[in-house]
Amino acid sequence: MKSKTKIGKQVQKKSNSELVETIILAKKNPGWLKVAEILSGPRRKLLSLNLGELNEKIKDGENVVVPGKILSQGEVTKKAKIIALNFSGAAKDKLLKQKTEINYILDEIKKNPSAKGIRILK
Repeated sequence: MKSKTKIGKQVQKKSNSELVETIILAKKNPGWLKVAEILSGPRRKLLSLNLGELNEKIKDGENVVVPGKILSQGEVTKKAKIIALNFSGAAKDKLLKQKTEINYILDEIKKNPSAKGIRILK
């Protein structure tokens, strides 16, 4: 587990302002600290999941956080709320057509600072 100080030092190396804001906000909320740890690390360690892989890992009615990007290969057949750092354009379109609820991590931290009812995929 990384310390908040180490996360803070890693954030200084980031140039994406939205990513920096997400990490800082996640770091302030204990329920989101694990997400801040993952996002503050190297980009190559961020999770990139295709919709097919995501479908295998989630359950119906679940709130799932993906600390990375959702890509468009495959389909999601389960009804779940998907929260991610970013979505590819095609993946976002597919999820919206299937009426799957999607949200960005930054917005979800603001709505749910305690991270209640959320499962983080690693």
